[in-house]
Amino acid sequence: MSEPTPLPTHEHEALHRPASADEPPAPPKTDGAGARVARSGPRQLAVLILGSGFSGLGLAMQLKAAGIHDFLVLERAARLGGTWRDNHYPGCACDVPSHLYSFASEPNPRWSRAYSPHDEILRYLEGCAERHGLGPHLRFGQEARTATWDEEGQRWEVVTAAGDTFHARVLVSGIGALSNPTYAKVPGLESFEGKQFHSATWDHDYPLEGKRVGVIGTGASAIQFIPQIQPRVSHLTVFQRTPPWILPKPDRAFSELEKVALERIPPLRRLYREAIYWRAEGRAVLFTRAPGLMKLAAALGRRHIRKSLRSPRLREIVTPRYVPGCKRILVSNDYYPALEQANVEVVTDALAEVTRTGVRLASGRPIALDALIHGTGFTVQSALGSLTVHGRDGRELGAQWRADTSAYRGTTVAGYPNLFTLLGPNTALGHSSVVLMIEAQLRYVMSCLDHMARAGLTSVDVRPDVQRDYNDALQDALGRTVWASGCESWYLDARGKNTTIYPGFTFTFRRETATFRPEEYAVRRGVAAIA
Repeated sequence: MSEPTPLPTHEHEALHRPASADEPPAPPKTDGAGARVARSGPRQLAVLILGSGFSGLGLAMQLKAAGIHDFLVLERAARLGGTWRDNHYPGCACDVPSHLYSFASEPNPRWSRAYSPHDEILRYLEGCAERHGLGPHLRFGQEARTATWDEEGQRWEVVTAAGDTFHARVLVSGIGALSNPTYAKVPGLESFEGKQFHSATWDHDYPLEGKRVGVIGTGASAIQFIPQIQPRVSHLTVFQRTPPWILPKPDRAFSELEKVALERIPPLRRLYREAIYWRAEGRAVLFTRAPGLMKLAAALGRRHIRKSLRSPRLREIVTPRYVPGCKRILVSNDYYPALEQANVEVVTDALAEVTRTGVRLASGRPIALDALIHGTGFTVQSALGSLTVHGRDGRELGAQWRADTSAYRGTTVAGYPNLFTLLGPNTALGHSSVVLMIEAQLRYVMSCLDHMARAGLTSVDVRPDVQRDYNDALQDALGRTVWASGCESWYLDARGKNTTIYPGFTFTFRRETATFRPEEYAVRRGVAAIA
């Protein structure tokens, strides 16, 4: 058996050079209309990234900045952007302030609003890719289906739905949790003869004007698109299971003077971002340290309901009965007023079944519909989607996570060498921008790659005891937070374990992931550079 080849040392410089002359990262092919199409990548890479959202593009930019060019980004769609490419329903926008929902290294002084619409965020990501010359590294139409660790070769083998195979020393998943839609489990969905689609697969060609439309769900997406479609439809039925806590959205357009000032005075721009950041971090205290103070948020939420709605009955229907923050707190100024319009009904009875012509409630009441829209979120608890990942000794990550979803600092998993999961288990937030968590993970990955290069390591695999101790402490901390106050939410798995949220401040997570610690990993060394 030949000696496994390591990630290169700085002396070899192989991690910091373009791909080999045999198969360099060529510019993407285009069709006759100029659209990019898939093409096979190099047979051997230093790093292979799955997904081209904030996580995947963020790491690609970091690699380029470090002089590492031997990498590819596989994207299943025909365009980059992740969540902000897939979600384009009417009214789609971010519920985190624009200047915080962006890379610290890539500020955008010309955000149009305090809370950016989806298309503006998508253009921001495309601009980042263009400025950093990521085009030659992107492979579209390449959905990874299997990823298998080759112990002898000390590398990952990834096979895509297009039939292409890629080999890489390091595999990084930037797939994200908000990429695979989930649907309400209602009998008879397939029997409906009208139009139905998910908010993440919005059919803009379907005319809603004059239609009887039903919406299942009242989560983050639904409260954005319901006010947009309400004036267009003849009748709108909102099927509400559990009302969300909704606070006023402090959104506004930035003036041209403000944009110019933020553009021309970098210290002002940094100060503005810092102010937003620390205001958000202050809210973390309510979520993680003093959940009893959430009664203040409840008072604000009830006040918002009273100011927005005249109907006592509707006020009662939309008032939550759980502690704010246990489920995701939402922000909106137009959702409640939309519910009080004459052509809208909020239904709280359970859905018994979907029929050919509409739905039937548990009470037996039929409701005729022309269209059914699912605002039911994503399969957060199975974020790998259709990807099957096999690590050491034949273990399979999807099955392992179905039994117990955990990782070390949300980034590495014992038994899966050289695999990094961006926005992995317990890295989501309830109080601030998840981009902050991504940036912390990116620093951690780059620290690890740097150590591997300098030490001549072929693989790093987090020790099971390190991962276990970390998660024991994490779950203990979560047990004292607002997320453990008794409600059901998408933060929890089928056993009621919170596998989604990080129970602390972002600056704490940043400190925890500041430096790769080799003593926490089982490592393997080699002698030769990547061929």
